[in-house]
Amino acid sequence: MPKTTPNLWFDTQAEEAAEYYVGIFPNSRITAITHYGEAGPGKAGTVLTVEYELDGQTYVGINGGPQFTFDEAISFMIECADQDEIDYYWTKLTEGGEEGPCGWLKDKYGLSWQVAPTGMAELLNGPDPERGQRAMKAMFGMKKIDIAGLMAAADGTG
Repeated sequence: MPKTTPNLWFDTQAEEAAEYYVGIFPNSRITAITHYGEAGPGKAGTVLTVEYELDGQTYVGINGGPQFTFDEAISFMIECADQDEIDYYWTKLTEGGEEGPCGWLKDKYGLSWQVAPTGMAELLNGPDPERGQRAMKAMFGMKKIDIAGLMAAADGTG
């Protein structure tokens, strides 16, 4: 299968956003920057695209103008090993952005992210449907996911 690469459309902030994301995710780097030439349509010399890797996953940011903006129809999920990771990504990505329900947030560029613990799908859809429903009900009442609260609800102790 050919490699797929998310291509994110920005007005003029592709390089700024790439630097921001590379500063948050470990093992990340900017790998290439291209500039508009005389052929346009952007001003010659300004950034056209920025290619970057976030822990091995390639992304491209393009400065395409204000015609398109991000919405919640697409998001990136970050599966976190523990509460410390959830807290870290939640804090970094909501800075200048906004919190949403159930572990969703928008960063300062309007890009949506889901910050959730590893194993969330198994918890919600496991062999004990009542346990999963208790966990789901608790999740619906959260913004940032609280693993201890989620597990206590699932176990019927919270």
